[in-house]
Amino acid sequence: MAGQRVEVDGGIMEGGGQILRVSTALSCLLGLPLRVQKIRAGRSTPGLRPQHLSGLEMIRDLCDGQLEGAEIGSTEIMFTPEKIKGGVHTADTKTAGSVCLLMQVSMPCVLFAASPSELRLKGGTNAEMAPQIDYTAMVFKPIVEKFGFQFNCDIKMRGYYPKGGGEVIVRMSPVRQLNPINLTDRGSVTKIYGRAFVAGVLPFKVAKDMAAAAVRCIRKEIRDLYVNIQPVQEPKDQAFGNGNGIIIIAETSTGCLFAGSSLGKRGVNADKVGIEAAEMLLANLRHGGAVDEYLQDQLIIFMALACGVSRIKTGPVTLHTQTAIHFAEQLAKAKFSVKKSEDEDDASKDTYIIECQGIGMTNPYL
Repeated sequence: MAGQRVEVDGGIMEGGGQILRVSTALSCLLGLPLRVQKIRAGRSTPGLRPQHLSGLEMIRDLCDGQLEGAEIGSTEIMFTPEKIKGGVHTADTKTAGSVCLLMQVSMPCVLFAASPSELRLKGGTNAEMAPQIDYTAMVFKPIVEKFGFQFNCDIKMRGYYPKGGGEVIVRMSPVRQLNPINLTDRGSVTKIYGRAFVAGVLPFKVAKDMAAAAVRCIRKEIRDLYVNIQPVQEPKDQAFGNGNGIIIIAETSTGCLFAGSSLGKRGVNADKVGIEAAEMLLANLRHGGAVDEYLQDQLIIFMALACGVSRIKTGPVTLHTQTAIHFAEQLAKAKFSVKKSEDEDDASKDTYIIECQGIGMTNPYL
């Protein structure tokens, strides 16, 4: 099984945790021994951080693999995967490290396990520099399930920066193969909804102000749709620590989903948080793509593994997406092409079609 080690340069392109997530997940799935060097080389705190470490350890445990060099601050790891097994797996960042990023690295792997899995992920559910759990549940989930699998995402406890303390349980059954997807027809926006939350000591008025400011901002551009953003006070027993934020989702006639989100920080007024999320959503609706900028890179690994040709229409291709494509080509030998959309409607916009000939990965245990 263990052939030549695949060498990955962790310092190129996105140059951060994402390279680690994509390359270790593919290594695990394909049974490729891996060495990653120059991990987060260009970052202000180079090397592995606690959240990267917990992701690596989780992948190791998922497949009874061997992991060398995995400690905080390390810039080089060696990983030797074995068989992927189902069952209960726990990962705890011990910080506000994102549970959504832990899910990103582990989900493709357990799809090709021998039996159903339960992933217990602990850390931040609504954290900076990562998708919020609401995005994962409301946008990522319904779209990624188009590849032909279902998962259940149970938010036990919400956790915020800097304490973390959140917990999410993900349950899923393995599949034999993934179906390709075609997300190229955006349709027209039919509804806009969302939630503005406060947790801990923050007053409920903050949630109402975020929601109201976001609605006002969206109304300036989209006048004919009712915008339903619910202000929410997270129950004490379901949130650890203090936090506030907002996520707004636009749904289209063809089932496409787009989002804008923002988290409150100390000293930033509530209106500003609401407006930031609204402007992000509006920007994602302007480019004519069928997926938003955060979904782009999360779909690449599934497209690479699927059986057949997948196509997604996007706005400007992000560095994260380019990075995911690079490693999916290097490690999985999937074939991608990125071309400017030739649709007349897209002529004036920065719109692209990402096409992938998937490798047709089959589950050896089913």
